[in-house]
Amino acid sequence: MIQQARPLIEWPEAVVEYVGFVAQFVATGAVGFRFAAVRDRLRATRNVGATGDGRFYAYACARAARLGLLAAIVSAILFANHLPDLATRAHTTVTGLVTHDRIAGAQTLLTIVGVLGLLVAAARASWGWPLAAIGIILGPLSGILSGQWLRLVNPVHRVVAGLWIGTLFVLVVAGLVPLLRDVTWRDRRGTIASDMVNGFSPLALTCGAFVVLSGLITAYRHLTPLSSLFTTPYGWALLVKLALVAIVFMLGAWNWRRQRPALGGEGAAIAIRRSSAKELAVAAVVLAVTAILVSLPSPRAPKPGGAPGAGGPPGAGGAPAGPPATSPPT
Repeated sequence: MIQQARPLIEWPEAVVEYVGFVAQFVATGAVGFRFAAVRDRLRATRNVGATGDGRFYAYACARAARLGLLAAIVSAILFANHLPDLATRAHTTVTGLVTHDRIAGAQTLLTIVGVLGLLVAAARASWGWPLAAIGIILGPLSGILSGQWLRLVNPVHRVVAGLWIGTLFVLVVAGLVPLLRDVTWRDRRGTIASDMVNGFSPLALTCGAFVVLSGLITAYRHLTPLSSLFTTPYGWALLVKLALVAIVFMLGAWNWRRQRPALGGEGAAIAIRRSSAKELAVAAVVLAVTAILVSLPSPRAPKPGGAPGAGGPPGAGGAPAGPPATSPPT
């Protein structure tokens, strides 16, 4: 009887990966928006109360928290659905995994903290934001408890990418869109938009550098041998991703060098909203390609004796040996 060949990629898995990427990016972006895009303005308007610019920033933060909360809940559901598989591989129950495995236990706790923090922040209680930041940012980095520092490369890559692209998304949806639609802020649109974008820019520049560094390390670790970049589906998908990422960087550079300095009026605010939407559209395609990439078998070095090593199963994505990771590589 002829055994049917296993497909190169499991598309339902790729879809789940994509949903997970988007959810993590939006939740991370809500935190980035609060602590970067509007941080200084909230401090400056704290004594203003419910009038003036302070009212808009409070509204924008509440809107960002609601977006982040929805995304964090989706991430929590995906994580919960992944726990039984992790427990099976660890030859234990889900309860046993969470209570006895430091990484799984820490990530579970931090996931709950992140959701509760955003829930409180959505109710406009300021103390919810520090909780959200702890849970959302540190949760994916729980692997540090294993003492294997290289296992942090992929989670760090996702976190810094989320702080860049996710914050830009929240800035547009929770900041620029309501600012430009509501006539209440007509006289202050240019100033408020400029403040938010200028607050976001240092975060974007810093995270962009870390995205490049962590991405190069990830590619180096997974492309074994290096020639597989041009000879395997994994390598081809990675090349497509790199080309798209380059476009995102170019659009971001355009916004930073040309659009940001021109801010100050309503027309400039509309222009940067449109150019940011283009950057986000390409970034969405990057995430789709990344979801496919991590669902493909990663290249393997030839076995001793010259026989080529078999690629890992779909979803392996080149994950290093060791305890089960809770975050797929990117």
